[in-house]
Amino acid sequence: MSEQVTMSAAERAEWEAFKAEKAKKEAAEQRKQQRETYAQMVDDELEQAIPELLNLSGDIKAVKDTVFGNFAAILEMKSELFGTKDGGQYSHSFTNSDSTLRLILGVNTVDGYRDTVEDGIAMVRGYIESLATDDKSKALVSAVLRLLSRDGQGNLKASRVLQLRKMAEESRDDQFLEGVKIIEESYQPSITRRYIRAQRKNPKTGAWVNIPLGITDVDLLPENETAPAPDAEGLVVDFTEAEAAE
Repeated sequence: MSEQVTMSAAERAEWEAFKAEKAKKEAAEQRKQQRETYAQMVDDELEQAIPELLNLSGDIKAVKDTVFGNFAAILEMKSELFGTKDGGQYSHSFTNSDSTLRLILGVNTVDGYRDTVEDGIAMVRGYIESLATDDKSKALVSAVLRLLSRDGQGNLKASRVLQLRKMAEESRDDQFLEGVKIIEESYQPSITRRYIRAQRKNPKTGAWVNIPLGITDVDLLPENETAPAPDAEGLVVDFTEAEAAE
């Protein structure tokens, strides 16, 4: 049997406040437990995912080393056959006989120069500045000298040196030409990383199709799963962890 208790208005207000405070504490405790569960789920999944991704990364590196190693003799023969042994070719394309498979091996580089570049720059600058005879020519000289400006790493851009080469040839000035030649001979690019691009030809369209070699390039959706539906504005909603915390 339930027992009825008669309370005054003050007692009822105190009781309601007690229940509200109790409910608030219970809700806070529940949220705390949910956060702890969430953190544990993240820890568990990371413990499983990271080793798998480390293995994948190791496999990719091993295949990459194997491909470059297998093509080393071919690259050497190509250099001897086509006279590119001492050239500055940083990528090589290989296509099979029926033109259905293609592989591109290469290296990414950043511009760099030996210290002799300063002598070439000084010669070019001396010639260019000698042309400044009035305000109009000074403005032109200033524009040309900007081709000698450095990038964030303190290097000249190789593309700008090509522009200087064209200007030097048009001027036919020996000092200008020699200065540009010194700059070009000082060019010493640094190799940053090797890359491989693999392609297959689509038999229906005849277009080359890249074989995805990076995890971000591969379609990770299972065959029976579809992409998220667009929202009302036609945008795919990607609910991230950062957004969930807001």
